[in-house]
Amino acid sequence: MLKPKDLHNPVVSQLLLRLGLGFVFAYAGVSSLKDPNEWVGYLPHFLAAVSYVSVVMKVFAVAELGLAVWLVSGKFVRYAALLAAVMLFGIIFANPANMIITFRDVGLVAMALALFFAV
Repeated sequence: MLKPKDLHNPVVSQLLLRLGLGFVFAYAGVSSLKDPNEWVGYLPHFLAAVSYVSVVMKVFAVAELGLAVWLVSGKFVRYAALLAAVMLFGIIFANPANMIITFRDVGLVAMALALFFAV
């Protein structure tokens, strides 16, 4: 019979947090490269209004993919987790009218911070 102490495994917890966050950033990065117009609405208004918004979207997508690689590979995890939390908090802060969608990002910020403090 499993005992609660047998279920305490920080290595597995960190791996699940890394893979979960890595998936989120990989999906967003790939999806925004494929169809940037679907994601422009999550940019702050001052960035979405610029004429070079497609460049901004590509740069952000590449940053998200890089973050995903760091998280999944286990490289620079502490920095990646902090950067993930900051990016997600920025998305929440920049989109208060979209809380019906970005409320999920609150949980992702908590996941990223948990990973930051766990490593």
